[in-house]
Amino acid sequence: MDKYRDWDVANYLDSDEMIAAYLEEVFASGDVSHIAHGLGAVARAKSMRKIAEETGLGQEQLSHSLSERGNPTLKTFLSVLQSLNIQLTARVADPTQT
Repeated sequence: MDKYRDWDVANYLDSDEMIAAYLEEVFASGDVSHIAHGLGAVARAKSMRKIAEETGLGQEQLSHSLSERGNPTLKTFLSVLQSLNIQLTARVADPTQT
C-alpha cells in the first residue's frame, strides 16, 4: 500500500496539453475541493514557488489554498490560471449530464 501513498498526478502533467486536458476534467467535476486540489497538482507540476512569485501570493498560502481542504478565492483562482496560461471558457451545459 505504501507505494500508492506517494503517487502524485503532478508527476505526469508534463505538457501544456496534458495540463489543459486534466483541468478540463477537474473543472467538469464541479467539486470545489477537487478543483482546488487539481489546480494545486498543476501548480506543483509547474513549480509552486514560481506561481507564488507570479501571482504575488505567499508559497505557503498558495499551497494551502490549492489543497483538498483549500478554498481559494476567485482572485487567487484567476491569478493562478493566468500564471499557468490557462484560459477559462464558457459553454452551455449538456442537460443530459446533470
